[in-house]
Amino acid sequence: MVALEELKFDEKGLIPAIVTDADSGRVLTLAYMNRESLSISIQEGRTCFYSRSRQQLWRKGETSGNVQHIVDITADCDRDALTVRVKKDGPACHLGNESCFVDKVFESDCLSAFSLEGLMELIKGRRTEKKEGSYTTYLFEKGLDKILKKVGEESTEVIIAGKAEDKKETVYEIADLTYHVLVLMAQMGISLDEVERELASRHVIDKKVKQEKMA
Repeated sequence: MVALEELKFDEKGLIPAIVTDADSGRVLTLAYMNRESLSISIQEGRTCFYSRSRQQLWRKGETSGNVQHIVDITADCDRDALTVRVKKDGPACHLGNESCFVDKVFESDCLSAFSLEGLMELIKGRRTEKKEGSYTTYLFEKGLDKILKKVGEESTEVIIAGKAEDKKETVYEIADLTYHVLVLMAQMGISLDEVERELASRHVIDKKVKQEKMA
């Protein structure tokens, strides 16, 4: 375990802290800490940063409610930068985005990694910035009833493929269903984080029930 005295703060007494989502691994924000805010973060178990613009401490979520609960803090090999893994109660960005890092500067056509988060951002983008010829844009233009109809149709296709025990076809239909469910979520303003938190709460309940049965 690295002692705070071993960390290297810059000439202004600050150290960069890269905050990541403990569940998805996604980078949420880059902030700065001084010795006091780092100590507070460790003591309270929630992120506290030092605002370079306001020149004062600020606890993430103190006004918005979007608190970040710390899982762990790790120093790099030079001891002059930190990564902070968190469980968050809401969006990390003050603009309401799940992460502060959403505006791509460059993306390789052949090396880009797929993620549900990336697909969700693309779908949300089609809702706010409509693209001609886009099927996703078409769904948003048709509205909730059309989206719900497609979710129902794809659910039926999953059932049919599953009943036939056709694994390849079932995977294909599950992918179709997943896409349309994501469109529904974007239409209703539901984030992936909200669904993940709901699933996590059920995991805790399920674990508790198992423990009670074993007792």
